[in-house]
Amino acid sequence: MLTGCRLVVVGVLLGLLIPMGSANGERLFSGNEARPSDAIVLFDGKDLSAWVYIENGRPADWKVEHGYMEVRGGSIRTKQEFTDCQLHVEFWLPLMADAKGQKRANSGVYLQGKYEIQVLDSYGLRSGDVDCGAIYEVAPPMVNACRPPKQWQSYDAIFHAPRFDDKGNQISKARMTVFHNGVLIHENVEVPGPTVAAMPGPVTDRGPLMLQDHGCPVRYRNVWIRPLSPAQ
Repeated sequence: MLTGCRLVVVGVLLGLLIPMGSANGERLFSGNEARPSDAIVLFDGKDLSAWVYIENGRPADWKVEHGYMEVRGGSIRTKQEFTDCQLHVEFWLPLMADAKGQKRANSGVYLQGKYEIQVLDSYGLRSGDVDCGAIYEVAPPMVNACRPPKQWQSYDAIFHAPRFDDKGNQISKARMTVFHNGVLIHENVEVPGPTVAAMPGPVTDRGPLMLQDHGCPVRYRNVWIRPLSPAQ
C-alpha cells in the first residue's frame, strides 16, 4: 500500500504523465501533441534515421508505415546515448494464439542497451519476472496492466544510470520507475546488472536505447526521451 510521501510522489508523477482530460489514462501520450517540448524524438512515425542495427551498425531497416515501425532483421539501437532520462514508448502486440510463453509476441525495451523492460503478450496472466512489464528476471510488475493484443500500449520510465567514482569504481546501480498504460508497475527498483540479451560491453554511466527483435512482428511508435542530467 502506498502511504505518506510515496503516495504524494506517485500522485505528482501521474499528474505529469497523464494529460488533462485523461483521468482513466487511456490517452496516455497517445499522440505527438503530448510530447514535452524538451523531448528528443527517437521515432516520429516517418523514418529510422536515429537508429542502427546492433550487430553491424548499419542503418535500421525495420518496416515503417502508418506511423509505426515493425520489428524485422535484428535488434536496433539509437545512435545517441543517454544517462538519466525519462522514456516514453508505445507498442502493439500481434495476436499469436498458437504460441506459448516467451514465443508469444516477444520483444523488449532496453535502457542503456542493458536493462530490459519486457514486452510480451501477458494479457490476463498472473505476471512473473519474465512477463510483460517485468524488469527481466529482476522484478515482476506490481500489477498486470496489459491490454489485449492488437491494442496500443505504453511504457513511461524514469531511469537513473549507475554511478562511478573518479577511479572508475561503481558506487551505485541502475534504478527505474515504470508506468504501464498509466499504471505504476515499478517504483525506484534497483537493477543489479545487465539483464538477459543485453548489449555486450562493460557497464557504464551512459548507453543507447535498444529495441529487441525476438522474431515477432511487434510494432513501436511515438518513442521519445527527456534527458534528466546535464550535458547529454
